[in-house]
Amino acid sequence: MKSASVPSKHITSEKQEKHEIRPGQSIELLKELHILTRDGKLNQDSRRKLKQVYHLYQFIEPLLKQVLEQKGAVSLVDHGAGKSYLGFILYDLFFKDLGKDNTSCIYGIETRDELVTKSHDLAVRLGFSGMQFLNLSVAESTSSAALPAQIDIVTALHACNTATDDAIDFALKKKAKFMVLVPCCQAEVAAELRKTKGDAVKNNPLSEMWRHPIHTREFGSQITNVLRCLQLESHGYQVRVTELVGWEHSMKNELIVAEYKGGRNNKSAQRLTDILNSTGLTNLQPRFFLPEPS
Repeated sequence: MKSASVPSKHITSEKQEKHEIRPGQSIELLKELHILTRDGKLNQDSRRKLKQVYHLYQFIEPLLKQVLEQKGAVSLVDHGAGKSYLGFILYDLFFKDLGKDNTSCIYGIETRDELVTKSHDLAVRLGFSGMQFLNLSVAESTSSAALPAQIDIVTALHACNTATDDAIDFALKKKAKFMVLVPCCQAEVAAELRKTKGDAVKNNPLSEMWRHPIHTREFGSQITNVLRCLQLESHGYQVRVTELVGWEHSMKNELIVAEYKGGRNNKSAQRLTDILNSTGLTNLQPRFFLPEPS
């Protein structure tokens, strides 16, 4: 059973709310995501959420169009999907208009079984047949037979700590054309910096950047994303880093968009290695693995 859609004259006749909901969007979905109130209205909080949704969508829509033009169908994996907020919005705004015969699919990867079940039930209720939900960790999904051998777009929004790195590992092994990442709670590098701090401080004056505990945490978070970008570049991706303003309720708003261009970037690979060596983070080389020499 398909849900009702927003009529072309918009959801209400109130001038303030015109053009804020796109024609054709699912009212039931917007209510489930708490973007609309139960009576189908927009309040101040829901209007803010809607702007956030469209802000994110403007980054992903061009990538979807590019893949669709090249291949005729799009496969997208959303890691750490949670309630599949992102996947449902993408499907509602883009995938559902592709037609029943189109083989495009969104895969939501989530470890909490109750959220997987709830997302599956909602997709069935909305008639979103091109959505699948899998109870897997990010690491497990890399070898899962439930996913295709090649994926076009990989997203990971606020995947905590090393889950973002697992998503990158997945995307590299699945030969993804695009990655859209919003990292969160980077703790692994900061913990390693604390362990190696004594030796690093002796020989590297820049270690003052992480000598104090609060600086260790902040520097660890910053350098984690720097290393991720260098890793992606070394594997042949063109990387753009920007800010995802006001998304959700998090201060972690750094958005990394990567597009595969091919080849190996030796300069970025060397920079990554040099940074690991100079900061005492050589134990993390497997995490930020480089492409095999050609």
